[in-house]
Amino acid sequence: MAEVAASPRRSRISPEREAELYEAVLDLLREVGYDGLTMDAIATRTRSSKATLYRQWGGKAELVARALRHNKPASMADIDTGSLRGDFMKMVTLQDDCQMEQDQALMRGLFHAIHDNPELHKALRQLLIEPEITGLDELLRRAVARGEIAADNPALEYVIHMLVGAFVARDLVEERPADQEFLRSYINAVILPALGV
Repeated sequence: MAEVAASPRRSRISPEREAELYEAVLDLLREVGYDGLTMDAIATRTRSSKATLYRQWGGKAELVARALRHNKPASMADIDTGSLRGDFMKMVTLQDDCQMEQDQALMRGLFHAIHDNPELHKALRQLLIEPEITGLDELLRRAVARGEIAADNPALEYVIHMLVGAFVARDLVEERPADQEFLRSYINAVILPALGV
């Protein structure tokens, strides 16, 4: 199994070209799914050589994970409105409903692929999931420091589970994607009360 790099390789690709490549990877991923995605198809779609793709990203798993990371509008750690409620509401507005729906469909397919692909799981964990957990932890630490949440509140360690659950449950129970209105309501009715806010 290939090792996932902890930091990006040296790039001779311009930021604009890199953004184009990432967008093309996500478009292909939406079209054919992870299992159907090949480095040949990416090379063809992006008018790149496979050698360049492998040299830059190592393989499909890391390229997909970096494309998803690049597609994130902001890290949770960068959100600081001065209140926990404000931080959560700001988080909800980072993507419009259309983008949120597209991303949820993409992630559903990837979560299925993770079960058969440890390299993809590792890449997503290192490049997408762990940074978001770290960012959320920082957001919650600031709320504790401001006195909004008790440091010993047992719900603190489950906030990430509650957030992920909102996305999964909405689709499963209501057959509808989570949107801004639903997430605002869920945060106000479930997460903030669990944290004592």
